[in-house]
Amino acid sequence: MAITKSAKKAIRQNKKRRIANLVYINKMKKLVKEVKSFVAGKKIKEAKELLPKVYGILDKTAKVGIIKKNNASRHKSRITRMVDKASK
Repeated sequence: MAITKSAKKAIRQNKKRRIANLVYINKMKKLVKEVKSFVAGKKIKEAKELLPKVYGILDKTAKVGIIKKNNASRHKSRITRMVDKASK
């Protein structure tokens, strides 16, 4: 348990930041799962319509610092490749 005043404050800050970060994380995961389910269900048109939203949330999470830039790029690349492969 935290003893010093600064350690107690750091715990409070971490809780607030965790809640804020979870919003982005959950949104990102939800959209990625949705695209994957569309691809699995052969609904390529819906998956392609959802791609810009996925790109946006991945870029935003990278910009805010929740995930790293290359991580976001890798996810975008893999999702795009998956959609393209399924459309052929």
